[in-house]
Amino acid sequence: MDGKDQPARAAIAPHPPLHRYYGDERQRRSFVREIFDSTATDYDRVERAMALGTGPWYRRQALARAGLRPGMKVLDVAVGTGLVAREAVTLTGDSRLVLGVDPSAGMLAETCRQLSIRVVRGTGEQLPLRDDAFDFLSMGYAMRHLSDLAVTFREFHRVLKPGGAACVLEITRPTGRLSLALLRVYMRAMVPFISRLTARTAQSPLLWQYYWDTIEACVPPERVMAAMRDAGFVDVKRRVELGVFSEYTGRKLGA
Repeated sequence: MDGKDQPARAAIAPHPPLHRYYGDERQRRSFVREIFDSTATDYDRVERAMALGTGPWYRRQALARAGLRPGMKVLDVAVGTGLVAREAVTLTGDSRLVLGVDPSAGMLAETCRQLSIRVVRGTGEQLPLRDDAFDFLSMGYAMRHLSDLAVTFREFHRVLKPGGAACVLEITRPTGRLSLALLRVYMRAMVPFISRLTARTAQSPLLWQYYWDTIEACVPPERVMAAMRDAGFVDVKRRVELGVFSEYTGRKLGA
């Protein structure tokens, strides 16, 4: 069964429209695709400079906590430049077991330049892949760029094998006022400044400003977890590191 055969359900946008950047949903999709295409060659350089602890060690540990083991077949959704996929390759022990999906041709080109994994162009809302195909599915810091969490999580559930696990990594708005204020200053002022110093494309500072605005406007974790459960996932959990790094995990029931 693919997403078109499933009964219609209420859409769950990860955040309200951000009209500072686009008008309607069609413009949002174009804006996101174009800004990631244009900044792909800068992305890793800026990310390393502003890492906030989300480096290779953390990504690898998060995937391992979610159950990724050697020999598993992995789908990395919104693969970007391959930051999460690279750690998946390390844990599985075989780059042939990892497939990356992304709507941005620029990001896929960077992945292919750096990693010897298979890639396909597509979106989380409509994965161009067969049912029950993967043991593990990951998505790193891209949930806020989706159009519909309900549709996306049903797609995640569809392509996982019975017993398969999903791990969605995300930066979450802090609950404490001081923590929120500090992170807001860092993301609104320092990160765009860092990107201006380290990036080679003019669009990079805008990307990181948009990045923070989506974090601040994102639906609360409880809504994310409810959407995963509604999609059919069981054992849905959220682990939080440093008050901002969320690891959403869930499992597809076994046969």
